[in-house]
Amino acid sequence: MRITHYDITISPEVPPRLNRKVFERFSKDNQDALGGVKPVYDGRFNMFTHKQLPFESKSFEVKLDKGSAPVSKTRPPEIFKIAIKKARDIDMNDLFQFLNAKGKMTNNCKMAINAMDIIISHEVSAKYPTVRNSFYTSHEAASLRGGIEAWQGYYQSARPTRGKMMINIDLSSTAFYEGGPLIQMVARILGLRSPNDLRRGLSDKDHQKVERRIKNLRISDNHRPEYRRKFKILKLSQNSASDTTFDGDNGNKIDVKTYFQNKYKKRLLYPFLPCVVVRNDNNLPIEVCDVIPEQRYMRKLDKDLTEDMMNFARQNPNVRANKIHAGLNILNYKNNAYLKQFGMEISNEMTVVNARILPTPTIQYHQSSRENRVRPNGGSWNLRDKKVINGATLSSWSILSFLNSRFLPDQVIRLFVRELIITCKDTGMTITEHEPPICRENPIGDTEGSLKKAWVMARDKARGVKPQLILCILPSNGIDLYAKIKLVSDTIIGVATQCVQSTHARKPKKQYCANVCLKMNVKLGGENSFLVPEHIQFLADEPTILMGADVTHPSPGDTESPSYAALCGSLNVKASRYAASLRVQRGGTEIITDLENMVKELLKAFYQTCGKKPKKILFYRDGVSESQFMEVLDSELTAIKAACHSLEANYKPTITFVVVQKRHHTRFFPIQGADRTGNCFPGTVVDRDITHPFEFDFYLLSHAGLLGTSRPTHYHVLYDENGFDANKLQVLSYNLCYVFARCTRAVSLVPPVYYAHLAAFRARLHSPRSTDTESSEASEGGRSAATTFGAVREDLRKVMYFV
Repeated sequence: MRITHYDITISPEVPPRLNRKVFERFSKDNQDALGGVKPVYDGRFNMFTHKQLPFESKSFEVKLDKGSAPVSKTRPPEIFKIAIKKARDIDMNDLFQFLNAKGKMTNNCKMAINAMDIIISHEVSAKYPTVRNSFYTSHEAASLRGGIEAWQGYYQSARPTRGKMMINIDLSSTAFYEGGPLIQMVARILGLRSPNDLRRGLSDKDHQKVERRIKNLRISDNHRPEYRRKFKILKLSQNSASDTTFDGDNGNKIDVKTYFQNKYKKRLLYPFLPCVVVRNDNNLPIEVCDVIPEQRYMRKLDKDLTEDMMNFARQNPNVRANKIHAGLNILNYKNNAYLKQFGMEISNEMTVVNARILPTPTIQYHQSSRENRVRPNGGSWNLRDKKVINGATLSSWSILSFLNSRFLPDQVIRLFVRELIITCKDTGMTITEHEPPICRENPIGDTEGSLKKAWVMARDKARGVKPQLILCILPSNGIDLYAKIKLVSDTIIGVATQCVQSTHARKPKKQYCANVCLKMNVKLGGENSFLVPEHIQFLADEPTILMGADVTHPSPGDTESPSYAALCGSLNVKASRYAASLRVQRGGTEIITDLENMVKELLKAFYQTCGKKPKKILFYRDGVSESQFMEVLDSELTAIKAACHSLEANYKPTITFVVVQKRHHTRFFPIQGADRTGNCFPGTVVDRDITHPFEFDFYLLSHAGLLGTSRPTHYHVLYDENGFDANKLQVLSYNLCYVFARCTRAVSLVPPVYYAHLAAFRARLHSPRSTDTESSEASEGGRSAATTFGAVREDLRKVMYFV
C-alpha cells in the first residue's frame, strides 16, 4: 500500500483555519480534476491522497464567499491560488516492518505516521477550532472570568505500538474568548456585573487593562445587520466616542457619537467610553461590536484563571472515560469517508491491556523510632512515631515576617514557632534556639536588606554563631516576593530559607508542620529516610550514583529569555541525599550544553561525601520529546563519558540512560480494583500492547491519586550497560518514588528527576530577570541574563537547598 504526498501552497498567505476553508472549497469544486479523490490536508503545506492524482503538478483558482473571508488589518482577498506538486510516494510496508520489529524507524515511517495523523484529523479539523492534535467544542464550555471561557476538547494521535498502529485519544482543555457583545466583555474584564456599571467611564488603569486584553481580538460590527464587516482590534482610542473626531463627508470635523446618530440613526448608550481602532484607523464604538466566536485565548493565564482552568480540566477516571467515549461519537470514525478511502478502520472501544502491580517497598527511619520501618499502604503514610534517619541541629535562626503585627501578631507567630519546634523535635531534629528573633519588613521593600537584617538578628541572638536558616512568613499572594527571597538567600547571603504562607502560620496543623520539618531537615544537611537495602539492590551491590536532568524553557513566544538546566545527583550509596548543578544556556535549547562539567561536579561530590567512586551511573533525563531522543542521547551520553574520562583516563562506570516523560496523553482506567479516587493502585506498570514495537519502555503509575485521573510516567531506556531487565528497572524506579524528601507520599516520578525539576525552576529565580529586581544588564535579553545569573553560594551547595 502507498500513500502519495503532495506539497501545497495557498496564496496569499492566511491563517491555517482559513486555509482549511479554501482547501475544502477547492476539493469540493474540483473533483473531476482530482480524479474523484478526496485529499486530506494539514492546514499548511502538506496534502495526502490514497492514490496518485491525474497530474504531477497543477495550479487552481478558488473563490471564497464574502462571509468566509479572513480578518486582517487590510481588507482581505476573496480569490486564492492553490499550487499542488507531487513530493513523494510513501511505502507503508516500511511502517509495517517497523511495527513488527523487522525494521528501523525510517523517514518513510515518520512520514507514514504523520500522514495517518492528518487522515484521522482532517474531517474534524474542518468543523472545529484545532490546536495541533486537539480540537475543541463549545459544548459544556464553562465561563471563567474576564470574558474568558474554558472549552473541552479531544486529543487524538496515531501511535506505533507492538504489531499495529493505535489511536491515542484523551480529553484536552484550553481557554477561548467568550463570543457576544464586546461591551459585555469589557465589563467582565473589569470585574463589573453589567455594562451599566461602565457609566463612570474608564480610568487610565482600566483603559490599559482593557486594551491589553482585547488587542488583536477579531470582531464584527452590528449597526448594519444586513452588512456586517469583520475587523481586528488594533488598540483603544485615547478619547471617548463623544470626543473622538474625524473629517466628515462634507470635510468638517465630526465626532463618532454624532456620526452614528446622523448616519445610522443610532443613539450611543456609552458615548463616554473609548472606541476600538481597526484597519485604516477607523474608530468603532465598543457597543456596535461583537466578539467573533471560537477565538482562542493565547495569553498566559494569571494564577486565579490557571486554578479555574485546572478545576475545569480535572476529571475523575469514570467521568473522563465517559467523556472520551462521547468524543468518539463526535469523531465518528466508522462513518468517516476519508478513513474508508485510505482503507483505515478504528475501533470504538478502549484497548484492554494487562498490567502488574509492583510490591510496596519498606522505608527505614531512625532506629530509636517507635516505628522504625514502615511499609506504606495506598502510597502514603505519616511521621507519627517515626524519627528521621539523620536529624539536623538548628541553633541559629530567625523569623522574617512580611506582614505587620496587626495582621499577624507576635503571639500568633510564637504559637506557630512553638508547634513547629515540637514537631521538629518529635521527628528527630535538635533545636537549641527555642525563641528565634522576629523581624518584620515590608513585602514590597528592599528584600535583600530585609534578609540581611534577619541574618544579623539571628547571629546576634546566637552570640556570633553563623545563621543556618531564616523562616520567612509570606502574604498569601507572595509569588514575586518568594522569587526575590530565593535569589538573595541562595546567591548573595548563602543561607537556607524556609517560606511559609501566613494562612498556615495563623492556624498551624500538625501535618503541615511535619512537611515543613522534612524540608528544613534536608536544607540543614540532614537525611529523612531511605529504603532498606534489599529494595534498592542495584544501589546496594556496588557504589552507584543516580542522576536526574531537566531543562526549563522560557514561555512560548519569548525569544529573549534563556533556558535553565539542572542536574541532580545522589551523594551516598543509599540515595538519601542529593546535590544540584545549575547552568544557564541559550533559550529553547533542549540539549544540556555544559553537561560534561556538571557531571564532573557531581561525581566529585559523590566521592567527597562517601569516599567511593561510582561504578554505575543511572541517568534519568526529563523533558525530551520522541523526535529529540537520538540527538539528546548522542550529545549527552558523549558528555557523560567525557566527564568520567577527564577525571581518570581508565574510569569507565557502566551507564544506563533513561528518558522520563510526563507530558503525554496515555491514561489508565481500572477494570478490576481501584483506589478510593477511582484510579489504578500505586505501582501499576504496563510494559506491553501500547508500548514501543520493540524498544525498552514502560508506563509506571507510582503515586496514589488525589484529584482527577492520575497520569502514569513513561520511562524509555535509550542506552543500557547495566544489564537491566524490565522488572529490575521498574521495581527500582517505583521504590525510589517512596524516598522523596518533601513528603510522606510516593511521588509520580523518580526523585532524581523531581529534584532536577525543582532545581531548574530555582535556577530561573537566580536571574534578576525573573524577579522585579532592577537590572540594566538583565533587560538586554537572553545573553545578558546569562551574565547576570547568580551562582549558588558554596555553603548551600552541600545541602538540598532546592527542595
